Amino acid sequence: MRTRMIVAALSLALASLPALAADAAKPVRIPDAAMSQASKLRETALQSDLAYRITESLTTEVGPRMAGSEADARAVEWAKAKFKSLGFDKVYAEPVTFPKWERRSESGEILGAHSQPMKLTALGGSPGGTVEGEVVRFTDLESLEAAPAGSLAGKIVFIDFQMQRKRGGDDYGMGSRIRSRGPNTAAQKGAIGYVMHSAGTDSHRMPHTGLTRFDDGVKPIPAAALSSPDAQQLSRLVAMGPQKIRVALDCGWNGEYTSYNVIGEVRGSSKPDEVVVIGGHLDSWDLGTGAIDDGAGVGISMAAGAMIAKLPKHPARTIRVIAFANEEQGLHGGRAYATRHLPDIKKHQIGAESDFGADRIYGYASSLPENAREADEQILSALAPLGISRLEKGKGEGPGSDIGPFAQLGLAWASLAQDGTQYFDLHHTPDDTFDKIDPAAIQQNAAAYAVFAYLAASADGSFGSAPKPPETPAAGH
Repeated sequence: MRTRMIVAALSLALASLPALAADAAKPVRIPDAAMSQASKLRETALQSDLAYRITESLTTEVGPRMAGSEADARAVEWAKAKFKSLGFDKVYAEPVTFPKWERRSESGEILGAHSQPMKLTALGGSPGGTVEGEVVRFTDLESLEAAPAGSLAGKIVFIDFQMQRKRGGDDYGMGSRIRSRGPNTAAQKGAIGYVMHSAGTDSHRMPHTGLTRFDDGVKPIPAAALSSPDAQQLSRLVAMGPQKIRVALDCGWNGEYTSYNVIGEVRGSSKPDEVVVIGGHLDSWDLGTGAIDDGAGVGISMAAGAMIAKLPKHPARTIRVIAFANEEQGLHGGRAYATRHLPDIKKHQIGAESDFGADRIYGYASSLPENAREADEQILSALAPLGISRLEKGKGEGPGSDIGPFAQLGLAWASLAQDGTQYFDLHHTPDDTFDKIDPAAIQQNAAAYAVFAYLAASADGSFGSAPKPPETPAAGH
């Protein structure tokens, strides 16, 4: 159904391509008056603790808010009320329906002569069940993929890959693939269960959850992540000889649920039908309180919009701040927004999302076309006093997670890259709590997003959002 909706919307949007092509040749520039106002906005934002306080409010008053839970509904109401209290001109919600996964209980242990408990957590999308079997250790996903068909019958697969700290979070590409594809591959090879070294960089005894998926026709198997110390312990024991473990999970899919993308708008002064989108995702996993992932993103984008709303004159275009639904279990909010708004893609100036923690932004990149190069450099010059420079090609540039589906369909995007060196110490763990937020760092983030959104909304000319040709595939998972 979603594919048919996207195709229909894309066909409608493509009808506007001739006019868009004519606009593409016009140089884009940001007026001097807007540049001057952005400098003042930047300095004001650096003195404001609004992003910090919004994040505190969400993580304290709602706490963990896993998609489909009772707290999901409370988070939606919190977001509506917060937008209104911050002075946004329009507040509304758009429905997002998705399968609901629940976690109820989980445990693991090493059996036999070296019997001892293990700290683990079920991966989102795992079925429930209790399995016992001999462990077969692999160091990476490729080794598991190379295992002969049927060779793991009755076994429990263990992938032992340790992510390393990097500013751009480079190792998460491998860590997330091991989490998302490892259980499916293990099941295809005949395994009865799956455990992995958590996709994280910490040494704490706190496992990292996250989503996994099983292909149609593959029987799902219980799948869990071990804390780093437990993964290391199991690895040492396996090196001594064959080991058996027990994994007991009570979790699984339970029908469908409808949540909402909650949206607050600061109305544009002269082009209110054109929008600049910023945001973060409202949901979190259930282990912590979702402070860095992604309460901070919600706080940063809400604060940026609220500070623009208080200016004597709003920018030309509307600032649209989105608290996206259910990013964690498949980008459902981002996909729903892209499908719903594809016919109006040309009215979307640009999109950017904060979803990589709350440490300082160090880099900027965008997809802007050649005719908008001057405007792009103007934005970068206004961000430079915040310690932000142009990202190197191939070094972290790209749209945010929920912006991604729309970007694949033609939305212009910008990346305000945060320092992720410590991010995966906390990501998807019980340790993702409000005390980890650095007040000064989140203020710098809010200042950057306020400056970016204000200038993008003030530019004379289009940043080139346009529907891509039909042969370009839509985002999928």
